Parts: sequence; structure tokens; C-alpha cells
Amino acid sequence: MSTAHGIRRHRQRLHGAAAAFAVAVLCAVPAAPASAEGGAGGAGGAKPTIVLVHGAFADGSSWNGVITRLKQAGYPVIAPANPLRGLASDAEYIHSVLKSVHGPVVLVGHSYGGAVISEAAAGDAQVKALVYVAAFAPAEGESSLELSNKFPGSTLGSALKNVPFPLPGGGTGTDQYIKADKFHDQFAADVPRSVTDLMAATQRPVAASALQEKATKAAWKTIPSWTLITTEDRNIPPASQWFMARRAHAHTVEVKASHAVAVSQPGAVTRLIEQASRTTATTTTAADPSGATLADSGSGRQTTHAVALGGTAAVSVAAGAAVVRLGRRWRSEANSGR
Repeated sequence: MSTAHGIRRHRQRLHGAAAAFAVAVLCAVPAAPASAEGGAGGAGGAKPTIVLVHGAFADGSSWNGVITRLKQAGYPVIAPANPLRGLASDAEYIHSVLKSVHGPVVLVGHSYGGAVISEAAAGDAQVKALVYVAAFAPAEGESSLELSNKFPGSTLGSALKNVPFPLPGGGTGTDQYIKADKFHDQFAADVPRSVTDLMAATQRPVAASALQEKATKAAWKTIPSWTLITTEDRNIPPASQWFMARRAHAHTVEVKASHAVAVSQPGAVTRLIEQASRTTATTTTAADPSGATLADSGSGRQTTHAVALGGTAAVSVAAGAAVVRLGRRWRSEANSGR
């Protein structure tokens, strides 16, 4: 074999080894992990259960448009009946519903339901986010009625009808309804009258004492919150809603809508709930019991890359050694052929 021919053969071997080295390196790097932001429940986790709590003068059906959209997006949803009898007792009831749910929860309240979820979620690690939809978010010692009257704009008082009812332990309480002929303009001015006529007939009354009862807990102080503010609201003035949202440092959106925004604009309500779910309703890992996931901290992506680099380094060493050995053999044979 001529020296030139031998050199060509060894160069071909060296090039082949280099190609094999490149392929090995590429194969050692795993595909980039999917972003945790793509799923509401965190990296690979199940989506949180959405618990929807209605307020006064409404019932669970007021969430129908929101429920339809959330279920289409793959979320489990519960819309329990809020008793509307008293803040502490209503919160206790909703808390019992939360205990029946497995996994993380995003808790949503409309109107007086916001006061209820603020009380019900306090100290509950299962609740990862609070969403206030045209809702009250009282601090300790505040009532819904007080917050409604904190700024001008509410016309609810003149639209109410008071009906006495017997209390379980004796005595008489007062139920409050919105008068049927006032319901559309007061509660849901941007909803067709054919719908609001049905809403008025099926409205759930609230005990006047429930709106006057002072809060003893404020879950928004420790749980991240989102607020949807309705600029055409005649029950809770927009200024009051902004006051509560800013105080809670809530992620806030403003919508031109009546108080019944879940009925008139269920898409806007759903989007805010999904935003809260994607951002905070994540699965707690054993490595981080505080509740922050790898996706939250960024360490998951860093860890995956570290593993990839470790595998690449190992293959690099092995393949590189092979190339070095071939190079030495080529030089030895080339020298001996001179």
C-alpha cells in the first residue's frame, strides 16, 4: 500500500469517527421539556378543581356559561349552593365542600360570594388562588354592606324587597330580594330581558344580617388573588371594587359589564380564572414543600439541562478518546510507511 493511499484511508477513518462523535453528542441531549405554562396544574400535573361560589340574588346556574367553557378546557368544576344565611355559617359550609375535593383548588366568588371565599379559604393550603368576580373582599372587621357603601354609586337599596322569615332558634329574620321590575336594570342591564325575567323569578334571597356580618378572616392576605372589576355595576360601585383589589394586590382586569358579568360575559370571567389557574394552581413537590414547583422557580429547566450536559460530557469523553486513538494510530502507520 502506498503511503498516500494509507494516509487517505486513515483520514477517512478519522472523519468517520468525528461524524460518529457528533451523532453521539446530539443523541445524548434529550428533547427540551414542555413548558409548565402549557398546563394549568403545573409540569405534568392535573388541572386544579375550580369551585364557583355565587352571591346574593343568584344561584349556581349563573355560572353556566363559565362552567361550559371551563369543562371544555378540561377543568373539573363545582358550583355549590351558597346558603346566603350568614357570613360565618356560609363560609363554614363552603369550607366543607372544599374538604371533599382532592388536589389543588382555585376558589372563585361573585358578589357576596367573594366575602364567603375570603373567610372559607383562610388557612387552607389546598386553595392556590382566589378569584373575585365583581365581588367583595373584606378585611377583618368589615361587612359587605359597609364596603358597598364606602364609595357612591350603588342603587341596590332602593331596588330591594324585604321579606320576613322564621329563624331556626326562634325569632324572625329578613330576606332581601331584588324587586322583579327592577332586576334587569339593577343587576343585569347587559343581559336580555327574556333571560333576566327568569333570573328574577329564580333568584336566591340573602339574609340582611349576612350582608351586615363582619368578616373575621381575610384569605387574600396570604393567597394570591385575581379580580375582575365591572365598570357598569350598580350593586358594588367600581370604586369599591378597585379599593379592595388594590388593597389585596390582586391581578386585576376591568370589564365594561353589569354586576351579572358571569352571565353577560362568561368568556372574560373564564379567561381570568384560567390565568389564575395557570399561574398558581401548581402541584407541590416533595423537594419544595412551600408549594413552589420546579416550573415556578426555574430549577426544573436547569436540572434537566444539567442532566443533558452530564450525558453529553460522558459521550464526548468516550468519543473523543476514540478519535485520539485513531489519530495516534494514523500517525504511527503513516510514519512507518515513509
